[in-house]
Amino acid sequence: MTGSAAPGSRTSAAGIPLRPVYRPADVTDQDYDRDLGEPGRYPYTRGRRASDATGAWIQRELSGEGSPRRSNEQFRQLIAAGAAGVDVIGDTATMALLDPDHPMAGPAVGAAGVSLCRLQDYIELYEGMPLERITFSHSLNAAFCVAGLYLAVRHHGYDPVAVRGSVINAPIYAEDCGYATQFPYDLRMRLALDTVAFCSKKMPRFHSFIEDTYFISDGGLDAVEEMALGFVEIREMTRLLIERGVPVDEFAPRIAILVNCRMDLFEEIAKVRATRRLYARMMRDEFGATDPRSLAVNVTVHTSGLTLTAPQPVNNVVRGAVQALAMAMAGVQAIEISTFDEAFRTPGHEAHVVALRTQQVIAEETRVGRVADPLGGSWFVESLTTELERQISDKVAEIERVGPIGQLAEDGYFRSIFAHGMDRHARSLQSGRLRQVGVNCHQMPPEEDTLLRELAQARFEPDTAHIALISGWRAGRDQARVQAVLDTLTAAAADRGADLLGPIMDGFTAGATQGEMAGALRLGYGLPADPLAFGGTQ
Repeated sequence: MTGSAAPGSRTSAAGIPLRPVYRPADVTDQDYDRDLGEPGRYPYTRGRRASDATGAWIQRELSGEGSPRRSNEQFRQLIAAGAAGVDVIGDTATMALLDPDHPMAGPAVGAAGVSLCRLQDYIELYEGMPLERITFSHSLNAAFCVAGLYLAVRHHGYDPVAVRGSVINAPIYAEDCGYATQFPYDLRMRLALDTVAFCSKKMPRFHSFIEDTYFISDGGLDAVEEMALGFVEIREMTRLLIERGVPVDEFAPRIAILVNCRMDLFEEIAKVRATRRLYARMMRDEFGATDPRSLAVNVTVHTSGLTLTAPQPVNNVVRGAVQALAMAMAGVQAIEISTFDEAFRTPGHEAHVVALRTQQVIAEETRVGRVADPLGGSWFVESLTTELERQISDKVAEIERVGPIGQLAEDGYFRSIFAHGMDRHARSLQSGRLRQVGVNCHQMPPEEDTLLRELAQARFEPDTAHIALISGWRAGRDQARVQAVLDTLTAAAADRGADLLGPIMDGFTAGATQGEMAGALRLGYGLPADPLAFGGTQ
């Protein structure tokens, strides 16, 4: 169960039994060097770097709205306000690999993320961006994002080897709780592995293997389920990359985990600590990693959108502050706060400013970052960390015993976990077991619920001008050249041993769109180019 437990209950949000008070006897089996260690030392429970006491996490916010040029303006506003990073999110059509002029895309174009479909879009998106000092995180399809970013970076005169940032890479779960691309599992995994292998050589400072447990958990999974499923995917991709002949110490240093943060403050802090320890032990003992960077996983956070409410949106400012404070004390490497308008839209300008200022107040005024792992040694936090590690590990083993991961994904096993989590969350709210201020307790009449409401409800309309621009541009291309690169991509997809990143980059360079290339990939797997049955490649 995600959220606040009912009054009088003695469990964490994940159902872990809690004692009224914790004492030394609750952590007697803990060995400091074995289980904790100094920050920056194995098993990294207390932090991945010895310098984690600087409080210098990357302050970033989710951004993207309308056309690439409009989103570029948002980026500039955030950077001017002090952001050290930006998380780029695509609109629904972009995430589903539908071009903006696809018949089904219109109502979603630019309305909840940036619209991207061609190389020029990526070039415009990063125009004038200080890529040498700002990190760009991407909530986009990994293979197409990396191809577009790589080409755009070179266009703007930067060396891709030096570019930092990240992209979500979640081939197992994307169809079930993200944005369905209508790609079969084998193709999704192949694209994910090709992306990691490419970046390990060509963009070695870029995190191409972001395990995003935020988006798999924010439908209602608890902390144990969230991290167990995250580790299942990390483990599967690590096995397959090693089978491909990619050394673990070549790609593991660029694995990162983007976690969720809900309202159970101590459980969320303990979750991050347990994750670092479990990851370090797994990489060293199971996969044979020896590079310390392979063992010290980079943990970043996006605070929970599920905990934010449409009633009384001003309360969301408080929720974001509590969650960000928890993650600052947990020692994560980057924080982005779900903004007060989360229940209605992707962040507007005012919401961006409030969220960024929240982080800045925490960093500059609270002094929580002056000491690494400030809750380390708390009998409660140490006991909770150990119990979470045990339950996460047990859940991973339970899932892996059921059968091959790819087959489970194709059979809907994970979809059932997500559906159960959503149903459980809804029932908990309805019954009052999960208390949420403004929703099922401490409510107020709608006519009094006005604070920040007008700002929160202001929505961005679909970008019809961008749709028209893409339609006109499409008609003026060298169609023979475009068709030739699409045919090459289809042939590469049909050859199960061929690399796909190179042909995708060639497609972008020749003027092919993401939607057209997605169609070419499906054809290579014997599927219709357009899964929505509109014919053609889009």
